[in-house]
Amino acid sequence: MVQTVVRRGAYAPGCGRTCSTAPRPQPATAPGGHNPSENSHDQAIRLPCIQKPAAAELLTQAGVAHEVLAPDAAGGAAEVDETPHPGETPASYVQRVAQEKAAAGRDHVAMQSLPPHPVLAADTTVAVEGRILGKPESTAAARDMLRDLSGRTHQVYTAVAVAWNGRMDVALSESNVRMRRLSDAEIAHYVGTGEPLDKAGGYGVQGRAAIFIERIEGSYSGVMGLPLFETAILLSGAGLVLL
Repeated sequence: MVQTVVRRGAYAPGCGRTCSTAPRPQPATAPGGHNPSENSHDQAIRLPCIQKPAAAELLTQAGVAHEVLAPDAAGGAAEVDETPHPGETPASYVQRVAQEKAAAGRDHVAMQSLPPHPVLAADTTVAVEGRILGKPESTAAARDMLRDLSGRTHQVYTAVAVAWNGRMDVALSESNVRMRRLSDAEIAHYVGTGEPLDKAGGYGVQGRAAIFIERIEGSYSGVMGLPLFETAILLSGAGLVLL
């Protein structure tokens, strides 16, 4: 689950293919009452409940300072139920969950009387022929997912939501990923590393599974879990000054 508080900074462009956001608002007033175009590099965003280190790494790569909100057990933003609704499409699913995460982070900021900053959240899922593949609950489930993906093209959907100044904007990245055919021995060895167990679809493109990927059509950062192109659009809409 990804939720963040964002400090304004630079970004590195991604290559997402689908982006649907609300009309861009006027630049938001930053904490302290000054316009975000002034002293822009000391402004921040919040990421609620990040459990994906890759998302935080991508923000750092993009030059966006951020603060992670801890899970609710530690007094932070509440967890969000990520169970798909009956009949929910992968695109609708990730957009809903990303918005719920951002709302949870926004509510936490308000309840804790924290300084106001935009709250950014993201959610990623893998889909094959419209079927959502979440995080495997066991090594057996991970093996089944990898067999399902082996030698096929699947889709990776990542939605990003930003809550700020009474708004909730969302953007969607969709990528096609082709995985080469995997042997049972390769699947067993990869599952044995433990890497698939906390990854949607049972693999991480930024990890050892990178050697399985023939090609990606879309956003590499989106497949990792935070499409930087769409993220930059949303943060700009929240009044953050980006390079």
